[in-house]
Amino acid sequence: MKTLTMIEMAGCPYCANAHRAIEALRTEGYERVQVDFIDENKEPEKTQPFAGQYYYVPSIFMDGEKLYEAQPGQSYDKIYAEVKHAFDAVCAD
Repeated sequence: MKTLTMIEMAGCPYCANAHRAIEALRTEGYERVQVDFIDENKEPEKTQPFAGQYYYVPSIFMDGEKLYEAQPGQSYDKIYAEVKHAFDAVCAD
């Protein structure tokens, strides 16, 4: 199974909702999905492979392909649905 990469920032409410969604999904049968987290402010060098591919965080990638990028104003339900879509993509591969 492939690993997802989530680029995030500490203090970001959308990132907090993505983490909440990930925890919820882990209790719903997605416990095997691996996610590597990169804090954009603490580890900017690790974001270089994704430069120019995203503007907002959280952004989720699989094998360098962006599966999700948060947008201002998104609700928890929308973020949950997008994170689930990313989890489904990694499970289908």
